[in-house]
Amino acid sequence: MNDKNYYISDEIKIPKIGILNLMPNKIETENQFSNIFSEIFTEVNLYFFRLETYIPKNCDIEYLENNYLTFSDINKNFLDGLIITGAPLELKEFEEIDYWEELKSIMEYSKNIKSTIYICWGALAGLYYHYKIPKRIVRDKIFGIFSHKIIEKNHKLLKGFDDEFLVPHSRYFSIKKEDINKYKDELDILLDNDEIGLFLVAKKDLSQIYLTGHFEYEADTLKKEYERDKLLNKNISIPQNYFDNDNTNSIPKMKWRAHCVLFFNNWVFECVRKEGEY
Repeated sequence: MNDKNYYISDEIKIPKIGILNLMPNKIETENQFSNIFSEIFTEVNLYFFRLETYIPKNCDIEYLENNYLTFSDINKNFLDGLIITGAPLELKEFEEIDYWEELKSIMEYSKNIKSTIYICWGALAGLYYHYKIPKRIVRDKIFGIFSHKIIEKNHKLLKGFDDEFLVPHSRYFSIKKEDINKYKDELDILLDNDEIGLFLVAKKDLSQIYLTGHFEYEADTLKKEYERDKLLNKNISIPQNYFDNDNTNSIPKMKWRAHCVLFFNNWVFECVRKEGEY
C-alpha cells in the first residue's frame, strides 16, 4: 500500500503482508483488510493470494488471475507476514474440503514466514494441521458482538488494549482451554470469553497467531450475513449485542475498530518487522 502522505526513505524496507483470501465475497474482504492496514502507524505492502487447485463459485476467475498471486509466484523469502482468512466450512471435515491438500502445503510454507495470523475457520484449520487440535462444533451459531478479557495484560500483541473490548464472531465452533493447555509449552491463551470460548491463542514465538473472531469486519458485515441467511431460510438468530434493541433495521455501530487497528499495528511492529531491517 503506497497511499501514505509522509516521506519514507528508499532505504527502508516496507513489510510485505500476504493475505490468502478464502472468504466467499473476495472484494469485500479485500476492502476490509486494505482499510485496516491504511490506518496502522507504518506502511506495508499488501498482496492478495488465491488457491491454484480450486476455482471459487462467487468470484470471477479472470479477476482473481489479474489481481491475485499464487504461492507458486513467489519464493519462500518474499513475505514477512501472512494472514489466512476464514471460510464457511466448519461443518465439513477437513479432509473433505476440495483444497485441503493445497491449504496444507500453504500452512507448511508459512513456517518460512515470520508470523502468520489464522482467522476464524482458518484458526480451526491451522490448529488442526499444526497441533491436531480437534474441531468442536457448537449447536447454535456463535453470532454477534462479544466482549473479551485479557489473560496476559503485558503481552506484545495487546499493547494499549483496554481490559475488556468487543469483537465480532460468526462461527459454528469453539476452541476449548483444555485442548490448548495440552500444548502450554508452545501455545499461550491471550484472550478469552466464558460464554463462547477462546478468541486469541498464539505460539510463544508469535510465528503463529489464532483468532476465532473477525476483527476485520466492517460495521454492517454481520447485518449482511444475517439478511443473507434469512433469505436462504436458515435457522439463524439475530446477532447478539449488535443491533440497537435488536431492531434489525437499525444501523449497527462499529464498536471494535480502534482495538482492531491496534491489534494489527502491534502485530506488524512486534512480529512482522525484524529489528535492524526497518
